[in-house]
Amino acid sequence: MYKLVVVAGKLRGTEYELAEGENTLGRSDECTVHFPVEGVSKKHLSISVTGDVAYIKDLGSANGTFVNGKIIKRTTVKNGDKIALPDTILQVVQVKEKKKIIKKKIKSEDDDEPDFLTGGDMPENVAGKLIWLFKYRFMSIIHGINNEYEWRILIAILLFIFVVVNVTLTILPVLKTSKALLLYEVAKRGEHYADQIKRMNRKALSIKDLDRVDTSFLEANNMGIVSYDLFDISGRIVRPLSRLNQYIDDPFSAQVRQWAEANPRNIDNGFVVRLENNEIGIGQVIKAPNMKTGESDIVGVIAIRFKPTSITEEATKSQVAYFEALITSFIASIIFFAILYYLTLRPLEEMKFQIEESLRGKRRTLESQFLWGELSPLRSSVNTILQRLRELQKDSMDDDFTELESDETYVASLYEFMQGATGPVLILNSEKNLSHINGQAEDITGIRESSSLGMSLLDVAREKGFAATVMELCDASGENGGTSQHGEYELAGHPYSIYTVSLIGKDNFPKAFYVTFVQEG
Repeated sequence: MYKLVVVAGKLRGTEYELAEGENTLGRSDECTVHFPVEGVSKKHLSISVTGDVAYIKDLGSANGTFVNGKIIKRTTVKNGDKIALPDTILQVVQVKEKKKIIKKKIKSEDDDEPDFLTGGDMPENVAGKLIWLFKYRFMSIIHGINNEYEWRILIAILLFIFVVVNVTLTILPVLKTSKALLLYEVAKRGEHYADQIKRMNRKALSIKDLDRVDTSFLEANNMGIVSYDLFDISGRIVRPLSRLNQYIDDPFSAQVRQWAEANPRNIDNGFVVRLENNEIGIGQVIKAPNMKTGESDIVGVIAIRFKPTSITEEATKSQVAYFEALITSFIASIIFFAILYYLTLRPLEEMKFQIEESLRGKRRTLESQFLWGELSPLRSSVNTILQRLRELQKDSMDDDFTELESDETYVASLYEFMQGATGPVLILNSEKNLSHINGQAEDITGIRESSSLGMSLLDVAREKGFAATVMELCDASGENGGTSQHGEYELAGHPYSIYTVSLIGKDNFPKAFYVTFVQEG
């Protein structure tokens, strides 16, 4: 609900409640708000209240209506706006009603999000459910991120995640396969070393004499061997000689010993494990035939820490391959992002340009040369809005045309000025028809007031060039806020300077023109 409070003037402190609908204000008793103040017209203005919106309209008052210091024809007012009338200032006050609290409660109970956000009910078919869950559950998370980040930044982040995941899922399995093959080859090499020990020390092994086993080839031909321990099943080291009769203290050697003890019958495949620093641990048992049982017994265990150059090369190549794939994918994703960004931006820029053209009157509807079906509903809505704007502008122009202010008062005011003029003067009305001319102007122009009143200057002037000059000066004055315009023309054989000023009405149209003539020289 709105009310008007008089904050300055004779009726200061008076309040007027505004009912829903149209409220008229003026000195007439027929007005909704009877306002008996001198200078206020009988029907000065109207205020239409619709819910929380108040719309003020001047009813052709003599002294005009001012809102916040600006003369208005019609406008929307809000709480705190000040309306200036002759000798009075009123303030618009919006009263908060209790019923709005009830309305807010009802809104909180029924304020459901629209279906285009929630998706409504989930479809029953499987394909529909999957699409519904993706669109209205998973994508809601993405939309939430979009509330914090620009969409182009969000797309860039998603592309980055896609590239990393894609490269990881495609390159890593290949790298793992190559590592597995390398481990297999290294394990075979460990078996070869164990077999070589057996072949070279067959005699010593046949009598289970580990102290006579020769492993010098492992030390002489390093071939990537970092260290090794040859020990019996109890953990006593027999080779290398530098650690003879010591017990194993290396964690990997202890792990191999536990493996040999736990699997005495099923250890033909060896024990292979990847260690730190790109080392590979190889464990093998050395067996010798038992003449009593006819089976092979475990004579010793060898644990080798192996770091072949192929391991380092493989790790380096794997890293290079991974980063090459990552960089290549990033370059491709940047190109893809640029294509996607500008492909999305172009139709929007086209729509913005066409909207501006429509607002300037150069285009009636928006039409796109790009195929983007999702934008069609938006384009259709914008076309509807533009059509309604044109209709409102047309109605406004019709209203302005029917409510044009009369020019009689302005012509009469200029006529009073003309009474004291010492030189030639003529007065034209808003339609540039002759309203008054003094005797001096009659003599130099040849226009007679008695036979020319109300007629166009073009019809009554002897010289059409003179009439065209005066009318051009009138147009220039009207277009420049009534300022004086100067021109020259020869009349009755003498050069004259012509000065034209205009009075601008409350509707911002020129209402009367005052033309004076000054003889040069």
